[in-house]
Amino acid sequence: MNPANSILLSPADNVAVANGRVEPGNPLPGGATAREVIETGHKVAIRHIAAGASVVKYAQAIGRATRDIEPGEHVHSHNLVFESGRLPVVPPSEAVHATDADRARTFMGYRRADGRAGTRNYIGIVASVNCSTTVCRSIAERANHELLPKYPGIDGFVPIVHSQGCGMSGTGDGMMALHRTLAGYARHPNFGGVLMVGLGCEVNQLTLYGQKGVAAGKRHFNIQDAGGSRKSVEKAMGVLAEIAEEVGSLKREPIPVSEIVVGLQCGGSDGMSGITANPALGAAVDILADAGGIGILSETTEIYGAEHLLAYRAATPEIAQKLDGFVKWWENHTAMHGASIDNNPSPGNKRGGLTTILEKSLGAVAKGGQTPLNGVFGYAEKVTGHGLVFMDTPGYDPVSATGQVAGGANVIVFTTGRGSCFGCRPTPSIKVASNSALYRSMEEDMDVDAGVIASGEKTIPQLGRELFDLIVETASGRKTKSEDFGYGDNEFVPWHLGATL
Repeated sequence: MNPANSILLSPADNVAVANGRVEPGNPLPGGATAREVIETGHKVAIRHIAAGASVVKYAQAIGRATRDIEPGEHVHSHNLVFESGRLPVVPPSEAVHATDADRARTFMGYRRADGRAGTRNYIGIVASVNCSTTVCRSIAERANHELLPKYPGIDGFVPIVHSQGCGMSGTGDGMMALHRTLAGYARHPNFGGVLMVGLGCEVNQLTLYGQKGVAAGKRHFNIQDAGGSRKSVEKAMGVLAEIAEEVGSLKREPIPVSEIVVGLQCGGSDGMSGITANPALGAAVDILADAGGIGILSETTEIYGAEHLLAYRAATPEIAQKLDGFVKWWENHTAMHGASIDNNPSPGNKRGGLTTILEKSLGAVAKGGQTPLNGVFGYAEKVTGHGLVFMDTPGYDPVSATGQVAGGANVIVFTTGRGSCFGCRPTPSIKVASNSALYRSMEEDMDVDAGVIASGEKTIPQLGRELFDLIVETASGRKTKSEDFGYGDNEFVPWHLGATL
């Protein structure tokens, strides 16, 4: 760290990042001095950037200068615009490796009948359609009040409710995505049991799930068949009492860490996210991947401009081609609706120092560490294999995390620079603050302070190791702060594709 409290991420960069408020006259990397105040996380030019030239950060282009920019000037939306360019890939640095002890390590989880490993022991009440959501919520509320005290081995009764299931085509991408998502939750290893509740006349019929072996016999019913809403709640309580008897006595047992599946999320990012929290999570993923576990990177609109870095690390050409296909789909999809992928950075992102989607994406992919990319999956598809994989999702956090959980994520790690609050039951969500000011101001929501990297107190590998340990502890039952507060009932948001009819 230099006296100007600014960070140069690569010798190829022509901007540095303020690590704390930079005052006029403060020295910058390369010998320049700041001409104006640069706030934390924002960019400052360290050499002359001609109008039309690439602004370079992370050794990659993040956009084009709209005018000449002199050394020491603030670089942001007033003089930098999105332009879809890519620079040659700089070979990634060495991944952080697992030790023999890491590979032999276990966590205390729940072994399900299908062989998968759960990190929690919830019971789910899943709605097939928006019309049954109120009944599902009523069932969960009553079960948590009356049944849960009798079964301390159950973590809770969770309503999985949404706004879809009818008013949509019974075929096509939209219904397929909804089917995959609901089936993924119904089969999720963090649920010891599931009751599915429909209305009866919806497009998304419960019989579709029974045929797939997701719900059978008494474990699903329709409100219309039960005789109404109150009778449905009564019927459900009887079914849930039987499920609770089955799963309430289950005990945690040692399970290899290779069966931990982590969904990687970031939301409310700032200029420090790609410097502290995301690389630290990437180091934890490197360790987990080397130990045989899985890390799921997602949010296709937030790897845009950095997808070539992932493709460079793809284990096979087919994996790289599949990733490229999803990126091209998003280019066409946004253009069809008169939008640009660069609309993605939010006002909060920009106040935190991020300017273009390219810059945001280059920081976001750091969550995937340096390990090879071993697979690419569609939204809510069941994730298999090991190591780092990618799932195609929107950048909107609840939709993206919902897809990851449906795919099998039994832990979520969510980095934030602005203070996103999030939970994702039945999967615990670890929150990582990118800067210490955020951690101090929202300590009741943040589990980890990654600002210690910027302050020099810890290195990226050191905090990555601590994050890996926290992932294992969380998988073993340690509660996250979002769990303590009760987040997770309202963050189930399946991707809505297709027309509303």
